[in-house]
Amino acid sequence: MFCRGLLLLGVHLCVAVVSVQSQGSQQDNFIIQYLERRLAQIEERLTQCEQSSTMATQKIYELSLEVRSHMSTLSGFRSEVKTQVESVSTRMERVEREMEYLENKIPAQSDIEMEEALLEQQIRDMEQELKQKAKIMENDCNTVLSQIKSLKIVKKAGDTSGSWFKDPSEGSNKVYLMSGIRNNTMREYVSLKSFTEKDMGSAAKELQLPFHWQGTGQLVYKGFLYMHKADTPNQILKVNLLNCTVVDSTLLPGAGQIPVYSLNPNTYMDFAVDELGLWVIHADSEYEGNLVITKLDQVSLAVDFTWDTQCKSRDAEGAFLICGTLYVVYNTRYGGRSTVQCLFDIHDTIHSNESPVMFFPKRYTSHSSIHYNPKDKQLYAWDDGYQTIYKVEIHNNEEVTAQ
Repeated sequence: MFCRGLLLLGVHLCVAVVSVQSQGSQQDNFIIQYLERRLAQIEERLTQCEQSSTMATQKIYELSLEVRSHMSTLSGFRSEVKTQVESVSTRMERVEREMEYLENKIPAQSDIEMEEALLEQQIRDMEQELKQKAKIMENDCNTVLSQIKSLKIVKKAGDTSGSWFKDPSEGSNKVYLMSGIRNNTMREYVSLKSFTEKDMGSAAKELQLPFHWQGTGQLVYKGFLYMHKADTPNQILKVNLLNCTVVDSTLLPGAGQIPVYSLNPNTYMDFAVDELGLWVIHADSEYEGNLVITKLDQVSLAVDFTWDTQCKSRDAEGAFLICGTLYVVYNTRYGGRSTVQCLFDIHDTIHSNESPVMFFPKRYTSHSSIHYNPKDKQLYAWDDGYQTIYKVEIHNNEEVTAQ
């Protein structure tokens, strides 16, 4: 607008000058008219230009508004895309953590192979145990205890606690005495008659053991002493009595945590021999203190099989096995008449709740050890310092069931 005003002012000045100089000339009037027409045309064009400029400015403004609207929309899209990207990133991080967790949980191929090999070994071990159990139970032994008939006091020797027994091996009549709950000296007699002689010292042979024993559960079988080594929770020693040397040893799993009988708190493992071979009786603290019986290989001391029983250790003073059946002897802490109140048969042919309570002959004391001898079918017990023998009555299992 400013440039247009200057142009018009200049044109008017030129016209005024020409008009002054050419007032008298007709030709000059024509020229003036021509110039006025041209100026009118220029003025019209300038007006059109101004209108076009205004329209362009309006369009630019409208375009600016549209661009701003699009920019606002794009900003919204950008914010939405950013939110979605952050969400995807969070999900990716979560997926990565889950993948890492799964990688840690899923074992490697080598671990899987090792676990498969271990599982196969466990299956083989289980099959072997079942074969050993079947071998034990195949033994033709179906006799059961029906009565404890009579009591014979053989002698009084040693401490109030101890154990004595005969070697049940064929061809052996030797008697052994182990006085006390901890010692390393035991006495050997060639026969029961020799043991009953008044002069015990001259008739006995003293055996010096390489280690002290613990408790009153020791036993001699086929010329070997099986004992619980003192100051160990569950170590078993096999001692050759010909030269008093240790020929083998083992640790019995699960034994030694609590006394096998609550009334004999110093005995943690009680060895037994019956028609089936060598056994160990102990109590399992994780099995409510119930008694456990383990069949041992008498040569290698390997565990053939283990049975958990329902017989309690509480108020028990001893136990013995006959033909694979455990008989548990109970009493009171003050001494009294001993009774067999619980039994466990590995063949599952007789049951404790079906058997009557069996009473020992009247003698109101307590036993520190009771050992069954499958050779002469008698119980050898240590009764408050007295060495006693109980004669028992044994019947065929079918006969007892019929009765």
